[in-house]
Amino acid sequence: MKFRTALTAMVVVLAAAVSGCVAGEGSGGSGAREIHLDYAYYNPLSLVVRDQRLLENKGITTTWVQSAGSNKANENLRAKAIDLGSTAGSAALLARANGTPIKAVGIYSKPEWVALVVPGNSAISDPTQLRGKKIAATKGTDAYFFLLQALAAAGLSGKDVEVVNLQHADGKTALERGDVDAWAGLDPYLAQARQEDGARLLYRNPDFLTYGVLNAREDFIADHPDLVQAVLDAYAQARTWAGQHPEELAALLAREAKISTAVAAEELERTVLTVDPVPGEAQRAVLDRVVPIIAADGSVRSESAARTALDSLIEPKFAAQGAR
Repeated sequence: MKFRTALTAMVVVLAAAVSGCVAGEGSGGSGAREIHLDYAYYNPLSLVVRDQRLLENKGITTTWVQSAGSNKANENLRAKAIDLGSTAGSAALLARANGTPIKAVGIYSKPEWVALVVPGNSAISDPTQLRGKKIAATKGTDAYFFLLQALAAAGLSGKDVEVVNLQHADGKTALERGDVDAWAGLDPYLAQARQEDGARLLYRNPDFLTYGVLNAREDFIADHPDLVQAVLDAYAQARTWAGQHPEELAALLAREAKISTAVAAEELERTVLTVDPVPGEAQRAVLDRVVPIIAADGSVRSESAARTALDSLIEPKFAAQGAR
């Protein structure tokens, strides 16, 4: 009788344990801890998280996918190849306005990562001289929207130039070869072109740029809020380390991007990593200015769609918790 009672109790305990595991998996709590993340040379903190295995050390199986630009990060988010991705704020807004169900859950930097660049021997000395010229830019990224704003400031529009849609590294190559007259360049390729190829920064304006934003798929947020929180916590760790080890950070960026330490240092000089990681009104104000630009360009179906997307883009709770 005692044996039967003990056996029954054991069955009850095992059933409860199995039930708990299933419940944990369904709620995103204590189930399988696996995540797909991007890393990017324009997002130095992602390199720290990856290099120091900040998630793997917490028992989270992490698959890393490189993003060559915000447009590629958004493509991978849409395809569910990654669960969180690094973009510019403008690219996140564009993606959500065009139906990609993502939320901006963190801010990883406030960079001046884009400028208009011309060859060192170019006769172009002012953006007003770009009318009729070929300009390389990566559509769907901060570089492209920076170009549109720079043209507008010069009294021009995208229709007054020939935009050659190339990925960032390919734009640098096109400028070197003389295939284009100018390039909306992104770091670290921007710094590399200036230092090693003698390219000249024609136009700079950090106010036209829209922060480095970490985005998560809505379904992943719903299913695995614990993992989203773990990523934001890891970014907070990486931010603290980066602030304390600037030389090591430059060396890491140089090694990963296969660039010189001097090029890496120039990128980091233009990148504020101590920015408030919690997305909020500062980002909304910048993106509010971008809305009519992407609408006029035809990048979204309407200005109304872009404003609706902006109203639902920002989710600050994870970064707020990670920043404590």
